[in-house]
Amino acid sequence: MARLLKWLALAMGVACAGIGIYHVVLGIGSVPGDGGTDALTGATVDSRERFYNAIFFGYGMAWIWVARQSPVPASMVRWLAGFMFLGGIGRIVSLAQHGTPHWFQIPLTVIELILPPLYIWLATVNERRPVDASAGTTG
Repeated sequence: MARLLKWLALAMGVACAGIGIYHVVLGIGSVPGDGGTDALTGATVDSRERFYNAIFFGYGMAWIWVARQSPVPASMVRWLAGFMFLGGIGRIVSLAQHGTPHWFQIPLTVIELILPPLYIWLATVNERRPVDASAGTTG
């Protein structure tokens, strides 16, 4: 389970960091279905898109940092997974208030609501596994 958790945390980190950089570089052009029709709206959305995705890049780097720890820190996995779950909840609120977004946002919402409980479960299982007392001793 520890190896699976490390691999999934690394995959999450690489994906989030890559997505963050993609959006920082392309700005509003990276947003599917963006409806910014006037110059002020376009500039505002572009600015917000680049700013938030710089933070999303940092979020991805935090996952990569977690994946590189041995053992993987379960508390950090729980925090990072919780933030992703909160993002999924935010998408549900948006859907309820504003209706269905671009189709691509729907699978992202599903991922953001399903993966966090998996990460939390894996972190808990990994945290509770017995520690090998002979590891790290010389003899």
